[in-house]
Amino acid sequence: MNASEFRKRGKEMVDYVADYIEGVEKRQVYPDVEPGYLRPLIPATAPQDPETFEDIMTDVEKIIMPGVTHWHSPNFFAYFPTASSYPAMLADMLCGAIGCIGFSWAASPACTELETVMMDWLGKMLELPEAFLAGSNGEGGGVIQGSASEATLVALLAARTKVTRQLQAASPELTQAAIMEKLVAYSSDQAHSSVERAGLIGGVKLKAIPSDGKFAMRASALQEALERDKAAGLIPFFVVATLGTTSCCSFDNVLEVGPICNRENMWLHIDAAYAGSAFICPEFRHLLNGVEFADSFNFNPHKWLLVNFDCSAMWVKNRNNLTGAFKLDPVYLKHSHQDSGLITDYRHWQLPLGRRFRSLKMWFVFRIYGVKGLQAYIRKHVQLSREFESLVRQDPRFEICAEVTLGLVCFRLKGSNKLNEALLEKINNAKKIHLVPCHLRDKFVLRFAICSRSVESAHIQHAWKHIRELATQLLQSGKE
Repeated sequence: MNASEFRKRGKEMVDYVADYIEGVEKRQVYPDVEPGYLRPLIPATAPQDPETFEDIMTDVEKIIMPGVTHWHSPNFFAYFPTASSYPAMLADMLCGAIGCIGFSWAASPACTELETVMMDWLGKMLELPEAFLAGSNGEGGGVIQGSASEATLVALLAARTKVTRQLQAASPELTQAAIMEKLVAYSSDQAHSSVERAGLIGGVKLKAIPSDGKFAMRASALQEALERDKAAGLIPFFVVATLGTTSCCSFDNVLEVGPICNRENMWLHIDAAYAGSAFICPEFRHLLNGVEFADSFNFNPHKWLLVNFDCSAMWVKNRNNLTGAFKLDPVYLKHSHQDSGLITDYRHWQLPLGRRFRSLKMWFVFRIYGVKGLQAYIRKHVQLSREFESLVRQDPRFEICAEVTLGLVCFRLKGSNKLNEALLEKINNAKKIHLVPCHLRDKFVLRFAICSRSVESAHIQHAWKHIRELATQLLQSGKE
C-alpha cells in the first residue's frame, strides 16, 4: 500500500469507524457466537499472495463483527466504561504514524516531555498535592502505565526494593531471601483481583483486611492485622487503598488508613482506576481526601475520561523510589543528556522498556473537550446512574445493595441468589442489554454501570423496562 492508496483507504476507514460508532446501537450488544467460532471461518495459513483491502473489510463485517462485544453500545452496562472519543482516535492515528518507541528522552524528546506536562495538567485537574507533580524540578511526577494492575505491581515492586534496602542498610547480614519471606502487604477484601496478582508476581504475602458495612477498609481493622503480623515477626511494607471498588464502587477510608501507613513506614498506593476521573469535578474531589498520605496514586483516563485505552495515569511523590527499583543503564540506551537533571527516561518508571506516544491522546482530548467538557461528561453519567437507582427503588420487588456514589448501581431482586442468577441469565441471553454480576458478602448482585459515551435517559428507561419484564416472567414462572 503506497501513500496514495493509504489516503484513499484511510478516508474509507474513518467513514467506516464513524458509521460503526453512530450505528453501534443497532448491533446486538453481545454476540451469539460459541467458543472457537472464528477458526473455521479463516484459512489455516497466511496468504502467499496479496489480497485486496475490499476483501479484508468484507471479512471484518462477516467474521470479526459477529464476535464483538460492543462496549460502546448505549445498551452496554457491564464492567466499567472504556473510553472512546474521536479526538483520542485521531491522536492514536498520529501516534501510529510517528511510531517512536519512547524508552528514553533521546529516543524521542517530544514523547517524553509531552507526557511529563500532560501528567502535570491532569494532576492539577485533580488538585493533587504539589509533591506529586514534576513541575520544572519536582521530586515526584507522573507516568502513563498500560493499566491499573500494572501500576499496582510497579508500586509494590518499588516498595519492596525500598524496604529491602532500608533493612539491609540497618542490618547488612540480612539476605534478600530472609527479608522477602517476612514481607506482607495489605488491601481491602473488596480490592480488585489484580492486587492479589501483584502479590503473587512480587513474591510477597498479601492479606485481605475485612471491610466495614459500607464495604470500606477502616483503620481499626488494618491496625489489628498489623499488630498481629508484627507480633508474628512479619514485616508490613505495602498497603493498597481502593477508591471506587470494582464490585460496588465503595471507597476505603484513606483519611484513617493514610496516617497509619506513614507512621508504620509502609508504602501507601491508592488505586482509583474507575472513580479517579470523577475527581476532576469539585463536588467529587472530597472522595480523594487523604491522597496527601500516599506514596503513589493511580487511575485510568482510559475508563471514564474519554482517552482511549491504554492510558493509565500514575503519580509518585518520590521518583527515586520508583526508578531505584528498575534502573539499569546499558551503554546502548545511554545518551548525553541523561544526567542533566532536566529530563526523564520513562523506561525506569515501568516494567517494559518500550512505550508508545500515549500522551498525544491526552493532549488532543483535554484541548478539544476542555476541563468543563470533561466535567459535564462525568456529571451526565452520574445523573443517569441516579435515574436508574430511582427507578429500582420504585419497584418493591427490588433492592439497592450499595450506596450509589458515581456511575454504578448494584441491585437485585429481593430473594435468593439462585433467583438473581436466573434473572441475570435471562437478561444476558436476551442480548438486548449486557450486565455482569458481583458478590457482596453472601449476596449475588447485579451491577448496572453507565458506560457508553452515547448513552441517554431513553436507554436507561428502556433497560429498566426490559429488566422488569424479565423479572416478572421469572417470578411468575416460579409461582406456577
